[in-house]
Amino acid sequence: MLYLLTDTPQTRAVKGKYIEVYEYPDGRIEVRANGAALPYITYDRLPEIDRGAVVENKRLGHVLQVAQHLQEQRDSRRGLKAPARTNQGKPSAHVKAAPNKKTPRKLNADDLVLAIKLTQPKRSTVTPKSKPTNRTFQLSRQPDI
Repeated sequence: MLYLLTDTPQTRAVKGKYIEVYEYPDGRIEVRANGAALPYITYDRLPEIDRGAVVENKRLGHVLQVAQHLQEQRDSRRGLKAPARTNQGKPSAHVKAAPNKKTPRKLNADDLVLAIKLTQPKRSTVTPKSKPTNRTFQLSRQPDI
């Protein structure tokens, strides 16, 4: 999770300086600099696509299915670089890599191509029935002798 400071004169004054992030036991986060709280928004690097969005979007449905397939291959757990969250009652423990998953940085173009191939609509191999062709013949009249 990233905390993006909103563009205000107060946040511009602390550009390039250290700020403090307070996390309270109730889960509330507060970003402070020089004793004053700074306004911020959160940005999630590991977003998830809602299954309803795939069904609702007729034109983007295939693209959303590809993204959803890539998300299933991705290890979406948070890294160990984040604070331990022991003040919320969560124990600090080492997280091992999930089996058959890749970190977001290890997903590459080959994974994307595979996801596109797996989500393509199946083409039917049934050949259409052929229509009878209209043939025109010119009959020559034989003279009666």
